[in-house]
Amino acid sequence: MRNFLSKLPLSTKLAGGFILSIVIVSIFASWIAPFPYDRQDTLNSLASPGYPYWMGTDRLGRDLLSRIIYGARISLFVGVFTTVAALIIGVVYGTISGYLGGRIDSFMMRVVDVIFSLPDLLLIILITVLMGRGLLGIFIALTLVSWVTTARLVRGETLKLKESQFVEASRALGANHFRVMFREILPNLWGILIVTLSFRIPVAILSESTLSFVGLGIAPPYSSWGTLTNEGWMAVKFYPHLIVFPSLAIFITILSFNLFGDGLRDILDPKGKTD
Repeated sequence: MRNFLSKLPLSTKLAGGFILSIVIVSIFASWIAPFPYDRQDTLNSLASPGYPYWMGTDRLGRDLLSRIIYGARISLFVGVFTTVAALIIGVVYGTISGYLGGRIDSFMMRVVDVIFSLPDLLLIILITVLMGRGLLGIFIALTLVSWVTTARLVRGETLKLKESQFVEASRALGANHFRVMFREILPNLWGILIVTLSFRIPVAILSESTLSFVGLGIAPPYSSWGTLTNEGWMAVKFYPHLIVFPSLAIFITILSFNLFGDGLRDILDPKGKTD
């Protein structure tokens, strides 16, 4: 483990440290946030950054820093769990398609092509409208849209691995299809899957923020970073702090995940490294 960490560049370590900090803050938001996320101080509504409201307050007098801390919990939950769910579906689908090949592979990939050809944002909005506004609708929408990219990637890697000597040896020893796929091929995909996970999480966070920004995300009084930017946009001219701080949270988090993913790719998937 120490040898692995020593190989990581400084930017990757800093990005990983920031991500870990955000995760800890979101888990212990109830203890870290200076105020409850729904506490109102009408005497200090739309207050500028300063003591005791270090990032100011919104139009209802709620502490913006506290709402950003609580919002991290929802934004990270959506980003991480939708990505993991999509990864599981994509891995199973892509592995089966690539390993079985032939007409089954052709049919399964045509299904992926149809879904992939549709605009992601349009599908997400449609599913969210049908499922209703809330965390469950966003989770299902992002999961159903995101898995096709992973399925294509895993299918391509499976096509390469199934011709490997260790797979041929496993077949010769009498291993069935299930064992070959999930005991021989899948363990050799862990490196590229971890890298894919680190890149897909910020995409999910940004998608949730976009939905919340256009009013299809989390319903009040709960907040994510997207809902906070939506509220801030309506008062950006006179109270810019309402949109600056949530936007910075989104920007720095997505940048950290991308830097972290770049570092992991260079080590775990050197063939995918670009100059």
